[in-house]
Amino acid sequence: MSHSITNGSVFLIVGSLLIGFLANDQQAQGIKPFTTDIFKGFLAIFLLDMGLSSGRRLNDFFSCGWFPIFFAIVVPAVNGVLVAIISSLITDDVGNRFMFAVLAASASYIAVPAAMKIAAPGANPGIYLPMTLVVTFPFNITLGMPLYLSVINSICLS
Repeated sequence: MSHSITNGSVFLIVGSLLIGFLANDQQAQGIKPFTTDIFKGFLAIFLLDMGLSSGRRLNDFFSCGWFPIFFAIVVPAVNGVLVAIISSLITDDVGNRFMFAVLAASASYIAVPAAMKIAAPGANPGIYLPMTLVVTFPFNITLGMPLYLSVINSICLS
């Protein structure tokens, strides 16, 4: 728990959230070139690096059989459906409930791969990157999101 709180990345994120909460719009404009404009370039480089890392070891993913594919579909779907149901205890707003469900079902496609590299350096990026980027992400976009919304709508109508 101590490492989770004092980790450099977590400390920067919490500090950034605190600064964002305390700063007004005029103050935020002064750092816009560093926070908004440059982010897209760094994101593109980061995504390229993730693609190269997973592509080099893609055979590792295929050698694991069907379990990683099954896991990368079933666990997000179960999480999304459960949160779609449970979120009714928090809010009645369909949009908020839908966002909660999508976030619960997502694999944090940007943050988790970077965290995995630090937290579990022995983990094979040839397995966990394709699970998130090649299986879970397309599943959530094509089938997961409509599923979560239909669960929310069916609860709202009953």
